[in-house]
Amino acid sequence: MDARITPAMEDYLKAIHQIAEACLGAVSTQALSERLSVSTASATGMVKKLASLGLAEHEPYHGVALTPRGEAVALEVLRHHRLLELFLVEHLGVPWDEVHADAERLEHHISEGLEDRIAAALGQPSHDPHGDPIPARDGSVLTIPAAPMSSVRTGTPARITRIAGRSGELLRYLAEHGLTPGAVVVVATRDELGGVLVVEVDGVHHTLSLHVAEQILVER
Repeated sequence: MDARITPAMEDYLKAIHQIAEACLGAVSTQALSERLSVSTASATGMVKKLASLGLAEHEPYHGVALTPRGEAVALEVLRHHRLLELFLVEHLGVPWDEVHADAERLEHHISEGLEDRIAAALGQPSHDPHGDPIPARDGSVLTIPAAPMSSVRTGTPARITRIAGRSGELLRYLAEHGLTPGAVVVVATRDELGGVLVVEVDGVHHTLSLHVAEQILVER
């Protein structure tokens, strides 16, 4: 890793990558400031630094995009983060609703050698505890079929692939009700006007708000 790239820069690169992945386009400084809870002026200043290092490209009023070099750094940080999350869950017993914050702090400080050891200890995993793909060492990323559970038609079975939300309260709730990656669910009923749907998992019915259902991604 380039010694000029600070942990703060890595946070920005990762955020730009993730926002761009979700919106499929250039990232506005407003979206970046909201994601990182910083002022728009701070986000603009950091974007200029990233551009000066050849990590990002920025056009006023057109947003920011990562260069291939910036994308490589972002994917490396994401690989660290998701490997750490899985290691903390599987080897240290940390609950899946607590690992995100710990991984955020540790992701900037592990060596490539330790990264390789963690990956080997975990059996070269492809997904983190929340179902998100772990970038490979070469930067490639698996494409995971995913649509919001809220879009699934009544009576159609679907398998949970990812959890988009990172709220501790949400993750605890989903774990308590068996709504975790790999679980097969069926939307039993839906009430668009009331904003809820009822899903069945392992023979048990649960009522979810459409807002929660939108954060559960499934493969139909």
